[in-house]
Amino acid sequence: MKYEKIKSCHVKDINSDVTVYKHLKSGATVIHVGNDDEQKLFMIGFRTFPEDSTGVAHILEHSVLNGSDKYPVKEPFVELMKGSLNTFLNAFTAPDGTAYPVVSPNEKDFYNLMDVYLDAVFHPLIYSIGATFKQEGWHYELGDEGKLSINGVVYNEMKGAMSSPMSVLEEEIHSRLYTNCYKYNSGGDPKVIPELTEEKFLAFHSRFYHPSNSCTFLYGDMNIDEVLSYIDEHYFSKFDKLDEIPGYVESKPLEAPVEDTVKYPLPAGESTEGKSYLAISAVCNYANDLETSLAMDILSYILLQNEAAPLKQAILSSGVGKNTLSEYETLMQTMFLLAVEGAEADG
Repeated sequence: MKYEKIKSCHVKDINSDVTVYKHLKSGATVIHVGNDDEQKLFMIGFRTFPEDSTGVAHILEHSVLNGSDKYPVKEPFVELMKGSLNTFLNAFTAPDGTAYPVVSPNEKDFYNLMDVYLDAVFHPLIYSIGATFKQEGWHYELGDEGKLSINGVVYNEMKGAMSSPMSVLEEEIHSRLYTNCYKYNSGGDPKVIPELTEEKFLAFHSRFYHPSNSCTFLYGDMNIDEVLSYIDEHYFSKFDKLDEIPGYVESKPLEAPVEDTVKYPLPAGESTEGKSYLAISAVCNYANDLETSLAMDILSYILLQNEAAPLKQAILSSGVGKNTLSEYETLMQTMFLLAVEGAEADG
């Protein structure tokens, strides 16, 4: 027996049979949502807890997709896409995890895509090709006039992402509200990304990209026994279960409210009038408290997220600002944010 069935139930709302498995040798968790949907989903995710804002999890997400032992080409997905029938293919870096999902209605294509992903995450070429880290993360470049600059895929992506005032605001709020991994920018702060070394980059993969630290999600109409057998034979069986896996560290509550002022850049010569933001935020409930999470989501929409919302109208009619922005962020420890755009600092 390769897997132990942990629990199983039928979910009426989605007309699906949900089963949770544990792979005995590697410690991997697998969740199968079985139904008659022809769209077959494979996704593998890892707990990835950043300890700084170098963006190591984000850079790693890009890097493992740049070739693997079984698919030693620079961009295997570009080659695969030429003949693939996939309806979705992507990868995501979250504040506390990294996920690699793919969907295809064709069984052969589904297996091909699943195999490429599994080989990418468990056997990437990053250990033998150092240029991947420099290309996807950061490196120095010498310009035509002898000027030294920094370049890199994730570095440039995050320079664009962090150019908006709301991105700066959210990063600054996270750094003050949380004491755990959520205080850092998992995507990477361009000011901090160049502090990441290749050694720390490889160590992050070695620590987090193990079946014991993973959860594989399967959805749709498939022969689950054959799929589980394939994953076991080609990947999970190559690993032994870890005695300890990285765990979530709880963020400690603030001893008292924190008030602060931060600045964000504007184009040279642009007026600061109407460019200030006033924000208030708080850590709320745990995300697995589904009733509170749903209530907070609904309350946020009713009060702030439509033109007739009463709190939004009250703020705008008071003249405090020109617009309201709100977010209920469903991290493990959720956060609620209310921001008022165009709130003058001396108002």
